[in-house]
Amino acid sequence: MESSADVELAKQIVQVLGIMLATGLFTGLLAKKAKIPDVALFLVVGMLMGPQMAGWVEIRSDSAFNQGLLILGASYILFDGGTSLRLKVLNEVWITITAISTIGLLITAIITAGAAYFILQLPFVVALLLATTIASTDPATLVPVFRQVPIKNRVAQTVMSESAFNDAMAAIITFSLLSVAMGSGEFSLPQALFDLLRESLLGILTGGVIGWMVAVLIGHHRYNFLQEQAPVAVLMGVISSYMIAIHFHGSGFMAVFLYGIVIGNMDAFGWKMPHNHAENHENHVISTALIMRMFIFILLGAQVDFSLMNQHLGGGIAVVLIFMLVARPATVFLCAGPDRRARWSRNELLFMCWTRETGVIPGALAGMLVGMKAPGAPIIASVTFIAILMTILIQATTTAWIGGKLGLLTGKES
Repeated sequence: MESSADVELAKQIVQVLGIMLATGLFTGLLAKKAKIPDVALFLVVGMLMGPQMAGWVEIRSDSAFNQGLLILGASYILFDGGTSLRLKVLNEVWITITAISTIGLLITAIITAGAAYFILQLPFVVALLLATTIASTDPATLVPVFRQVPIKNRVAQTVMSESAFNDAMAAIITFSLLSVAMGSGEFSLPQALFDLLRESLLGILTGGVIGWMVAVLIGHHRYNFLQEQAPVAVLMGVISSYMIAIHFHGSGFMAVFLYGIVIGNMDAFGWKMPHNHAENHENHVISTALIMRMFIFILLGAQVDFSLMNQHLGGGIAVVLIFMLVARPATVFLCAGPDRRARWSRNELLFMCWTRETGVIPGALAGMLVGMKAPGAPIIASVTFIAILMTILIQATTTAWIGGKLGLLTGKES
């Protein structure tokens, strides 16, 4: 009896996942020997295995499986980043994080939109749409980079926190501008700021509550009956934080990030797992985050559309260079420079200027714009692909070198 179409599809998916795991395993070992962040090599391997080259990995970017895997993977990586942050450090740099992930995103978007307007000859609203799509930094890239490159603690935690907080604002402004570009509404900055505040607070509240509940169940001396099942309980919390926040129109990614902060700072609340359970839990988080990185970045690489990218290659590279070398430094120095509480050094500011990879979140936004047939969507997708490739392959791979030159390496693995 012939297999049904659904069974054949399931077999193909299992086969692709197996290929990604096998190639990801050896790619990760190669990255470790070469002492570069593995996300860059995963991206290159994905491009080589994609439908436009070897054809081993072919999953449509608009498929439910792809979207589900990206959401789960990005959520877990954000949770992993949240667990590494310390409340004491966040208390010192919260002004910078707030300014750079809100006002800073607008500065980045306006400068980049100006470049796109003059270089690519786009209508200004389309140029703004492009700029807001790529303006947010990518937590799924930055978290693993700082897991592998031992950068000074407060600098790494500031950049990771910014990447978690600014995706909500980028998405809100992008879709507000989309309604203008499609002639179905008018952009309102006060409304956009209100939506940002609402989504952020709902995300923070959801992540905090779920985090507190899970922390009690795995770390409280009396109610820790899920302690031996901590890895499963924690994964359940990641999924619950995202889904509950989204259900109430909050920021799902902010929720999982806050959830991670609470789980990572259980000792601050007087809760602590025994050493053997804590070590088992940490090893599980590290292994799961590695698998998620493999899936996300191999998939992202496999979905790079070279023909689309080549249509606007020269202009796109020029826009992205201005984005990297003008917009980002202006954002950092205008938003973090005046922060007297943090007292950033010149070298710390220079490092933050360089480290701002573009990845999963902008890629997802660009894909949604293409699916919605937004004005200028092909050009937006093209420049987004160029930004992803340039920032990950150039900036992520040079993070350790730049950190060393600026004297920000701690000399130990994080």
